[in-house]
Amino acid sequence: MCLASCAERDSCLGAKGVLRGRCGRGVEVESWEEGSGWTRYRRSCVHTITLSHPYSSFKTVQQRSITAMDRPDYTDNTATEQKVERPEVPRPPPRRKRIIVAMTGATGSILGVKTLLALRRLNVETHLVMSKWAEATLKHETDYTGAAVRALADHAHSHHDMAAPIASGSFRVDGMVVVPCSMKTLAAVAAGHCDDLVARAADVVLKERRRLVLVARECPLSGVHIDNMARVTRSGAVVFPPVMAFYHRPGTVEDLVDHAVGRMLDLFDLETGDFERWNGFQRD
Repeated sequence: MCLASCAERDSCLGAKGVLRGRCGRGVEVESWEEGSGWTRYRRSCVHTITLSHPYSSFKTVQQRSITAMDRPDYTDNTATEQKVERPEVPRPPPRRKRIIVAMTGATGSILGVKTLLALRRLNVETHLVMSKWAEATLKHETDYTGAAVRALADHAHSHHDMAAPIASGSFRVDGMVVVPCSMKTLAAVAAGHCDDLVARAADVVLKERRRLVLVARECPLSGVHIDNMARVTRSGAVVFPPVMAFYHRPGTVEDLVDHAVGRMLDLFDLETGDFERWNGFQRD
């Protein structure tokens, strides 16, 4: 059974077309033609409907009644057409930015300490991992203790704890910085040798395509060091040697450290505000 007379259908549609309407109970009805006849219904209803064609050259409105005999596969889906009220699932609050900070046994422990202090001030959630030799170097180079540095972080993990959250890619972080980064740790990351939590966390950050910054602290560099730096760079890491800068006219060692830490955290789109940026030569 056609939904409109042949003359009306041909004048409105031609070979193909669409009729839309709504029944007395508000159920939307739509059917369309493929080829020579009306072949399919999207929705159907047993009530009287008003159908009109949007492309008709004149306003054609027809009263038609669709019954179960009009189509052999008709089933009454009135019950399933009702809108189901579903409770809204509350969205979790936006989390703080989260960065892993790893400290290894290379010289330059104060860089790691200053990084933790800057991230704490910026309200960034930090996960700290310190190797055995990082604590030894820290004690030798500064007045900080391992316990005091761990207290600067939101979470501290043992470098032996391979079941820590940061050892899994499903734990969302915004990046990782290894500061300072020894050549042993650099080699482990380059080779994918996850023998402790520092190397494992770095490996996870790489595979998840997140930001990994290695503050490589060694001088001079051998060909092995340079090859390892090239390998981790090709894998997506950033090698950041803490090179001193003098254009900001540093007056103390702390000025040099603040500049290095600020440039490090630039890579995570974080602004420390602790150093003067280059603005070109200034005329007197």
